Amino acid sequence: MVTGMHLDPEDERILAGEQGETRQKMLALLVALGKVFGAERLVPITSAQVSGASYKTIGKYGLDWLASLDAKAVVPAVLNPIGMPRGRWEEMGIDPGFAEKQQAVVAAYERLGIRLDCTCTPYYLHETRYGDHLAWSESSAVSYANSVLGARTNREGGPSALAAALVGKTPCYGLHLAKNRVPQMVMDVHADTSGWGIAEFGALGFHAGKLVGNRIPYFRGIRPEPDQLKAIGAAMAATGAVALYHVEGTTPEAQKNRYDLSGLEVIPVEQEEISRLFLEIPVDAVAVGCPHCSPAELAEIARLLAGKVVTKPLYVFAAQGVIERNARVVDSIEKSGARVFADTCMVVSPAMEQYRSIMVNSGKALAYVPNMCGGQARIGTIADCIRVATG
Repeated sequence: MVTGMHLDPEDERILAGEQGETRQKMLALLVALGKVFGAERLVPITSAQVSGASYKTIGKYGLDWLASLDAKAVVPAVLNPIGMPRGRWEEMGIDPGFAEKQQAVVAAYERLGIRLDCTCTPYYLHETRYGDHLAWSESSAVSYANSVLGARTNREGGPSALAAALVGKTPCYGLHLAKNRVPQMVMDVHADTSGWGIAEFGALGFHAGKLVGNRIPYFRGIRPEPDQLKAIGAAMAATGAVALYHVEGTTPEAQKNRYDLSGLEVIPVEQEEISRLFLEIPVDAVAVGCPHCSPAELAEIARLLAGKVVTKPLYVFAAQGVIERNARVVDSIEKSGARVFADTCMVVSPAMEQYRSIMVNSGKALAYVPNMCGGQARIGTIADCIRVATG
């Protein structure tokens, strides 16, 4: 028994060092985290998703720390995107020195038993069910898991997600508890969204995140599809700190529960607030797949590129497993001169730092590109992106 937190006999043995120093340290980290947030126990998880995978973000000291660990993941665990595609880094223009360090990071995670599915969309590759407890760390993946799938995860840091993967448990606090998953404010969307696509819903998320902060919003007036839900949540997690949201009549917990919304702050969102985000500025490159593209998104990109040739660099990002399962579609995209890359994305790859301005179809990318890539960002629909890329 640790003060304020119940540990079962196996936990006690791990904490006593009977399963090695690394697991001992990892469980101690989780216990300390749980005590900070008032967790009464640990809860078993079905999977983990670990950030801190790009050498661009973790650097030398993060790599040194990974190399010091000696244990194996005990639940299915995947990586967040890394700084380059493992098989095509030279084609992407990655510096060999960076590539060597990135390969060392990947090797360190592989030695720890982490699957090298380097993606922010693990839900496309591995089944995640309603009510599953997870330890996921990438903000858009956390949002999708909680909101669209009805699973339960806090937004873990890279070390705590890795600790959970190596132990198989996470502290039971925050969004693991039903009482903490209820709406805290209402977003009333006053716009005709019938013709909206991923970009418009991403722009809605970009705008809403700034208003919501870290609260749990309940949306009324929209009926988004799964890829559009992904876009909303990813953008809100980037401009705010939203790890869970509900959409009336659409997301699983909004369908399952009759929430009492009386007394909650109601914030209206008008069409013009979204339209003004679609600025016309010159761009040097176009990048889509933030979060990584779904099969449906790849198919749409292929359809729009049919018979065309790109005249500006066009980057498409998706999980390796999604690329492999949609090989003909990917081949069709690349016939245009566009490139479909696995493992990485526009935000964490140094390859994107060469461009002064990048066009995206993602509210998340609109938020992150200026700080992470050092250039301007312009948002447009996927059709707009293909039109610009093909001249």
